Amino acid sequence: MGIPSFQTLALPTFFFFFVSSYLLAYFRIFHNWDPKHRAEASSCFISLTHGTPAVFMAIHALTTQTTKSPSPPTFSSPNTFLHNTVLEFSISYFLIDLLHYLIFFPNDTLFILHHLATLYVFFTCRFIVHHGSFALLVLLILAEITSFCQNVWTLAGYRKADLPVAGKVFDLMSLPFFAFYTIVRGIIGPLFVYKMGVFYITQMTGDSIPVWAWVSWMIVIVTAILISIVWVFDHWIDWFKRRKAMNKLA
Repeated sequence: MGIPSFQTLALPTFFFFFVSSYLLAYFRIFHNWDPKHRAEASSCFISLTHGTPAVFMAIHALTTQTTKSPSPPTFSSPNTFLHNTVLEFSISYFLIDLLHYLIFFPNDTLFILHHLATLYVFFTCRFIVHHGSFALLVLLILAEITSFCQNVWTLAGYRKADLPVAGKVFDLMSLPFFAFYTIVRGIIGPLFVYKMGVFYITQMTGDSIPVWAWVSWMIVIVTAILISIVWVFDHWIDWFKRRKAMNKLA
């Protein structure tokens, strides 16, 4: 086990970027929204600035082969410089969004615990274990590839009561968003996590990833997957109820 090492200015730079993005959203873009939705929309905004860029950054990092490690990566391969950069990008985002919840929604225990757990996995992988980022970046892609749809859908939901166009966007996006989310988080994600679990248990990563690390990572990841499945299942039920009510009115 190593000690945290900060070898570049990437983390503070990304942190400043997300702080600036949040402040821009809160004091300029959504300044005329009601206080509750103003804060929530600002959180969505920084999620937009993180999600899709993180997907492309992770894809680039995963597909860029290094001369130090010419062989195909495994779930226990050393982190590369690009892998670490993506991890620091996401760590910065989750730190700012965690502060958002602690300040505006301190009773939202589920999201606070989610962010703390995610930060624990990314931080230990980046600064302590220095291995295993390959699997985490794949999971990051699966987690954030739905981010754009989810944030636009969420923002539309905040204003659907007072803006007809927002209501139309919300209704139009609901079905394809839920379907996309279900495929990614309910099918592809669990299959990939299963492969991770099999690798860790059967390969026993040796000294590269300590047992405490991969066991704790798997607990966090499996829990997050289960929460995602429950979340989308609840929204499917709500969607069918709304469709049934609309059909009765038609």
